Amino acid sequence: MPRSVWLLVIGMAVNVTGSSFLWPLNAIFINQHLGKTLTIAGVVLLLNQAASVAGNLIGGSLFDKLGGYRTIIVGTLFALLASIGLSFWHSWVPYILFLILIGFGSGMIFPAMYALAGSVWKEGGRRAFNAIYVATNLGVALGSALGGMVASFSFELIFIANASLFFVYFLIALIGYRSIEGTKGMSTSVLTHSGKVKSYTKLTALLVVCFGYMLIWIGYVQWQTTIAAYTQEIAISLKQYSLLWTINGALIVLGQPLLSKVVKHFRTLKQQIIVGIFIFIIAFSVASVADAYIGFMTAMVIMTIGEMLIWPAVPTIAQSLAPEGREGFYQGIVNSTATVGRMLGPLVGGLLADQYGMNMLFITLSVLFVLSIFTTLLYDRGLKRVEVPQAKVSA
Repeated sequence: MPRSVWLLVIGMAVNVTGSSFLWPLNAIFINQHLGKTLTIAGVVLLLNQAASVAGNLIGGSLFDKLGGYRTIIVGTLFALLASIGLSFWHSWVPYILFLILIGFGSGMIFPAMYALAGSVWKEGGRRAFNAIYVATNLGVALGSALGGMVASFSFELIFIANASLFFVYFLIALIGYRSIEGTKGMSTSVLTHSGKVKSYTKLTALLVVCFGYMLIWIGYVQWQTTIAAYTQEIAISLKQYSLLWTINGALIVLGQPLLSKVVKHFRTLKQQIIVGIFIFIIAFSVASVADAYIGFMTAMVIMTIGEMLIWPAVPTIAQSLAPEGREGFYQGIVNSTATVGRMLGPLVGGLLADQYGMNMLFITLSVLFVLSIFTTLLYDRGLKRVEVPQAKVSA
C-alpha cells in the first residue's frame, strides 16, 4: 500500500479504538445505569445515528468541495469536543446532547476517509476499502476488549478513554493528512452503457444496492443493542459480551490471508454480497436459539465471515459508479444508508423485543435479509455490465 493509505489506516484504527470503548456499551449504560427502557435507549441511539446521517452527507459533499483533510479535521473537532464534554457530564440530558454531536462529527469523518483512500490508491481497487475496513475492525477488537474490562471497574473511565483517543486521532489527522489529497478521474468503473452512463442512472443503481445495505445494518446493529441487553438478562457478563466484539475484530484482521483466496472465486461483487447475506441468515438463526455464551460466540464467528464479504464490497461498488469529482458524495451515500440502518435498528429492535419478544425480532430480521438479497440482485438491471479486471473482486 502507498504510505498515504497506511497513514489513513493507522488513523482509522486509533479513531475506532476510541469509539469502541463507548458504542458497544451505549444501550447497556442507558438501560442499566440511567434506568431507561430498551425502547428509550433505541430512541437515543436513533438520534445519534440521525446526526451521523447528516454528518455523512455533509462530509461527503465537503470532501468534493474542500478535500479530505479539511473535512476530516472539522469532523474530528466536533467529535473531540463532544467527547470531552461527555467525560465531565454524562447524566441523562447531557448524554443525549453529546451523543448527538459525536454522531455528527464521526459521520463527517468516515465518508471522507473512504473517499480519500479510494482516490489516492485507485489502482488498488477493493484493497483500498478493505484496508480501511480492516483498520476499523482492528479498532473494534482493541476498543471492545479494553472497554469491557474498563467498564467493569467504572464507566467514568470509558468516557475519558473515548475522549483521549479522539484527541490522538486529531493529532494524527492534523499532522499526517495535510499532504494527502486524492487525484481526480475514475478509471475502474465496472458499469457502463454503450457510450456514457448518465449520472442519475448510476445514482439510482447505488441507491438500490444501498437500500439493501441499510436492511442488513438494521440486523447487524442488534448485536450492539437488543442482543447486548439480552445477554445481560441471561447472566452473560459484560466482559464476556465485550469479548464477542474482540473476536469479531480479531477474525477480520487475522482472516485476511484466507479471505484473499476466497474472494478470487467470486466473479462479481454482487455474488460476494449475496453469499455474505446468506451467511448472515445462518448466523442470526444460530443466535435465535442460543441460550448460553458458546451459542452467541458461534453466531458471532459465523456473522463475521458474512460481514467480511459484504462491508468492503459496497464502498467498492460506490467508487466504481461515482462520476469524476463526486467520489465523496457517493461514499457519503454509502455511509449514510449504513447509518440509517444503525439509526432504525435500535428503535425497531427495541420495540419488537419489548412488545413481542426476541423470537419475533429474529423472524423480522430474516425477512429483511431476504429483501436485501433481492435489492442486490436487481440494483444494476438498468446498466449494461462490462467486465474490467482491475475492478473485479480482488484481495
